[in-house]
Amino acid sequence: MPKKPLIAVTLGDPSGVGPEVVVKALANAEVHESANVFVIGAVEPVKRAIEQVGLDVAACSVTNIPEDESDPGCISVFESTPSTDMSFPMGIISEESARASHEWVEIATQLALAGQVDAISTAPVNKEAWRLAGFADKGHQEVFQRITQAEYVATMLVSGDLRCMHLSTHLSVSQAADYVTEANVLRALELTQQYFLKWGFTSPRIGVAALNPHASDGGLIGTTEDDEITPAIDRAKTLGINAIGPVPADTVFNQAIDGLYDVVLVMYHDQGHIPIKVYGFENSITVNLGIPFIRTSVDHGTAFDIAGKNKAQAVSMVEAISLATSLSLGSWTRVGTTTD
Repeated sequence: MPKKPLIAVTLGDPSGVGPEVVVKALANAEVHESANVFVIGAVEPVKRAIEQVGLDVAACSVTNIPEDESDPGCISVFESTPSTDMSFPMGIISEESARASHEWVEIATQLALAGQVDAISTAPVNKEAWRLAGFADKGHQEVFQRITQAEYVATMLVSGDLRCMHLSTHLSVSQAADYVTEANVLRALELTQQYFLKWGFTSPRIGVAALNPHASDGGLIGTTEDDEITPAIDRAKTLGINAIGPVPADTVFNQAIDGLYDVVLVMYHDQGHIPIKVYGFENSITVNLGIPFIRTSVDHGTAFDIAGKNKAQAVSMVEAISLATSLSLGSWTRVGTTTD
């Protein structure tokens, strides 16, 4: 029997819903059927979350990367430093929580780079808390890019069969519009092609969203499509990339849901996030492209308003671990369901 992939799950901001969704996910026996899973974090917030949600499981602090089969009845927590004296507040921004969550992401990155884990799945961190704690990294992606020195890291959101590869993410709308250049679009198309071939898509169909309404209506509403996006698509086609577009953004996502595309390249953050979260918010997850290891994540925030209230759902965390497992085994498995 093939060895199960080893998946490291970072706990996220311990003041938010991260510990809750992690313990709910890891108490699910199905999560452990195809993978060995452990937590990078602190044992105290894990124990607190277990008590808050009323689960009949244990949390154990470990000082070495677990090598045994993971057990839904016993959540292993890899701690860099003992957490007995850490008092992470619940439901508010905390510099202590920010520093801890940032450290856990860095530890996971180093373990993945060293080949000690097969993939990382991350619970949510809080960008404002990281900023208040003095970190320059805006979020997970920036940590990965800094440590790995990757030239280009991109984010793809997934819900069911709808996949949105983002040309840019954490840019203002005006900056994102300026980022839509022929070179950047072509680079994103090449990266998408590379990863989808690796994941088992024989000829990935990449729908390319327009930036302007109606794909600019032949230049009546802007020129970005004619000047930047279309030339990039034409060059991609000469490289054997099946890129289609630019397609108006009010059309392309329905077409993707109907099966016309395997993935949509979107031009900016909200252009991809909104359709994904409307289509299937609970099942939506994030995948990074461009880093030298597999990373998936929940696609929701720290939700301080419901932290500690046993209201957070773990569907996205389960889906993130499930996809990390399948990608570790070299193939894409459909994420969640949205319309049954």
